[in-house]
Amino acid sequence: MSVELRRNGLQLAGTPLFLDATRKTPLSFVSHAHADHIARHERTIATAATLRFMAHRLGKVAAPLPAPYGRPFDLGPLSLELLPAGHVLGSAQLRIIREDGKRIVFTGDLNLEPSLTAEPAQVAECDLLIIESTFGHPRYAFPPREEVLGQVESWVRRHLERGAVPVLLGYSLGKSQEAMKYLSGRGFSLVAHESIHEVALLYGELGVPIERMRRFDGRVEPGEVLFFPPHLARNGALASFWPRATAVLTGWALDGPGAARRYGADVAFPVSDHADCASLVRYAKATGARDILTHHGFAEELAEVLRGQGLDARALGQPRQLALL
Repeated sequence: MSVELRRNGLQLAGTPLFLDATRKTPLSFVSHAHADHIARHERTIATAATLRFMAHRLGKVAAPLPAPYGRPFDLGPLSLELLPAGHVLGSAQLRIIREDGKRIVFTGDLNLEPSLTAEPAQVAECDLLIIESTFGHPRYAFPPREEVLGQVESWVRRHLERGAVPVLLGYSLGKSQEAMKYLSGRGFSLVAHESIHEVALLYGELGVPIERMRRFDGRVEPGEVLFFPPHLARNGALASFWPRATAVLTGWALDGPGAARRYGADVAFPVSDHADCASLVRYAKATGARDILTHHGFAEELAEVLRGQGLDARALGQPRQLALL
């Protein structure tokens, strides 16, 4: 068996199964519901939570195939199993077991730090590992999440005390809910743009309630913290709030002051729902994989680091067929 890197994503050769395909396919596993991982497939394998988020974003999912964590099921001669990835609520890795017993794991986006809103990642033991490399460069070393969220809290308190509106920019699915869960637990009142608020309500329906929040209606009351999607921060929607202070929550904060400027923010905090380079290396070792394929982001750099640790790793490049095992 081989994996093929096609224009619309990875496919297991000889099967209809794609992995996080970005265009419509007959059948795709979807690791999570971020926009760059979903499409309107004819059939979709994912967790129930991911399918719910997909329906919210794309409309009705044509033929959903919900799969709980840790419960193997068959796809022809293959056995498939979903395992938590720790990235956002409902995110999953996929383990594929061939007829000969060889195990292949596709991680999708992965986060190994404890999370307030996502299921903790589980190490998926395997023979071949296909691992995402978004922050696979050694320069990305994230501080502990609790420490960074504490810095966000201090920043929010400081600006509330001076009478400014604190605005936090975060992705509508995942990162915003993580920060909202933390701040609401610390006693803050939150107001969120409708795109963030709607997802937060879905989190509550899926068993992760976020308290002390309301939907943004153009007003921010004294003492409230405003959550807004980054792509809307520059369109004038925030112009009426003054004084205000704006922070963006992104792993790219480690790139320096320019990260904040890219988002039109005053400051950037390295709150990430991805694993950093060292965590990816630890994970790869823990799986016991004899063969590792890195993909997306800093794939070449991560593969080089893994080879330096004595592991057999290579990056997925331009579309080509790669022998598995």
